[in-house]
Amino acid sequence: MEFRRLGKTGLDVSVIGLGTEYLNGQPRDTVASVVHEAIEGGVNYIDLVFAFPEYRDNFGAALQGRRERVILTGHLGSTEKDGQYCKTRSVKKSETFFLDLLSRLGTDYVDIVLLHNFNTVKDYDRVMLPRGLMDLACRFQQEGKARFIGISAHNIAVASKAIESGQIDVLMFPINLAGNAMPGRRELLSLCARQGLGLVAMKPFAGGKLLQKGTIRIAKYQAGGEVFKTKITSKISPVQCLSYVLAQGGVSVALPGVKDTAELAAALHTLEAPDAERDFSAIITDFGKYLEGECVYCNHCLPCPAAIDIGQINRLGDAAQRGIFEELRMTYDALPVKASACTECGVCTERCPFGVDVIAKMRQVVELFEC
Repeated sequence: MEFRRLGKTGLDVSVIGLGTEYLNGQPRDTVASVVHEAIEGGVNYIDLVFAFPEYRDNFGAALQGRRERVILTGHLGSTEKDGQYCKTRSVKKSETFFLDLLSRLGTDYVDIVLLHNFNTVKDYDRVMLPRGLMDLACRFQQEGKARFIGISAHNIAVASKAIESGQIDVLMFPINLAGNAMPGRRELLSLCARQGLGLVAMKPFAGGKLLQKGTIRIAKYQAGGEVFKTKITSKISPVQCLSYVLAQGGVSVALPGVKDTAELAAALHTLEAPDAERDFSAIITDFGKYLEGECVYCNHCLPCPAAIDIGQINRLGDAAQRGIFEELRMTYDALPVKASACTECGVCTERCPFGVDVIAKMRQVVELFEC
């Protein structure tokens, strides 16, 4: 394992960390095997994003006797409601769920308390008000419940403002090949370096889209009424994705999400892969434009009033673009709530950090699977 300094925190972090989004809902044995193999492989940075009781209990069990070997990040503002992910800016709810995290993990502190999921300056300004979430994070730091403070953001303006405030130690931001030409991203990375911010690169596989087999659609956007699509025909490996991320200036740790030990091994292989396998130069030209509007299945659009698992349905819908197989149809049919339950209320579209037209995608899935 290679290690880098996490900015001004002074912490040395493994260049490959463990994203845990896809371990939600997995059996406890699976969670434990991934965590244990990750730690034995040198991984020491683990991000815990969700508030679901079983998810937290599983990690508490997996980390038993290993807590001091890892750097833990807990999200402030990530909660759950009726079994769905839910973002909140309520100080009371955020405190309750944060203390629940510590209790279920069996620890007195997290290393980094992360203000969770910011997409607009207005939202950011709200939590910076007196008695807002930032004050709560500072109190946890003073009480020894958190060592450092960070923020996760998907928006350049928000991330820049947070860095310039001088109040955060760590920034978590999406960095991947698909965002290679994102306007302002290079300047953001330079700002992180100048300010001594620890930079955690989330979504290195763009929600798995970069690893899809065959011709894939990375993104689409509308200009002048015409829809443009980008197609990437080259096969892209996890090693190339992670090598690209780790080559970007200022990045301390790449945070791939894995669902089992096989995916973990594929990510860790980056460390021992030969130069030819790590080389991403042949595919970088495919990402000369930055296009918005494609789902990366993050489910930041939840909770849905109709209890739709939007990320999973969009994942199945995108897979169906390449042909509907029996296993795909069976997976869709087994969903407790189908796309047809969408009431087109629009709250998901407002929450989406990537500009996805969720309503249009729900209609598309209904046509694919239910008509």
